[in-house]
Amino acid sequence: MEIIPAIDIVDGPCVRLTKGDFAKKVIYNDDPLVVAKSFEDAGISRLHIVDLDGANWHSLKNLKTLEIISQNTSLIIDFGGGIKSTGDVESVLNAGAVMVSVGSVTVKEPGLFAQWIKDFGADKFLPGADVLFKKIQIHGWKEDTRIDVFDFISGMISKGINRIFCTDISKDGMMGGPSVELYQEIILKFPALHFIASGGISCFDDLLVLEEIGCKGAIVGKAIYEGKISLKQIEDFIKK
Repeated sequence: MEIIPAIDIVDGPCVRLTKGDFAKKVIYNDDPLVVAKSFEDAGISRLHIVDLDGANWHSLKNLKTLEIISQNTSLIIDFGGGIKSTGDVESVLNAGAVMVSVGSVTVKEPGLFAQWIKDFGADKFLPGADVLFKKIQIHGWKEDTRIDVFDFISGMISKGINRIFCTDISKDGMMGGPSVELYQEIILKFPALHFIASGGISCFDDLLVLEEIGCKGAIVGKAIYEGKISLKQIEDFIKK
């Protein structure tokens, strides 16, 4: 199972929110590159970058940070937040991201997303299923679409997507443990899916549980920044 640290960016620094609430922002490091390099030094190969300004304002805001990290590390990066146009997708890929993580556009403009898949290839996209009570939420978790998460995933698979991450909003930033039952249900329904868990991971044992139920990856944020999961633990996990 891949462990994928998250770097969430607001106004430049590396931050974490609680349940997507900007009023509950905590700054952990002013320099995301320093954070990214520490991950790379621990043997981590993947990185999940979220442009929270972009997600909030519906336009790319922190592309320069992506460029700096991609040029100064060998990390395989997926980047999302505020991606609305074909030009945005091109900009993100040109800035060094290997994958573009998308959410709202997959629901609001399915035709445009289908065109992106045709133009760039399905492997260039990492859709995010942000859920609350098994319903998809979009636009920075402010809008309830009423779309069932299983219907959403089925729709993505029908478009040729085989890699998805899922965040249970009720768990995000709470460090109360991941939504194991939900993730297990998704994996059972879609056994061929490269499923990545996100949200609520509070300790190293949570990662072991997610690996045991069949997750192919786990996005970890606050637990690393709060010292609940050490980079040494992750390094040892990768080497095993």
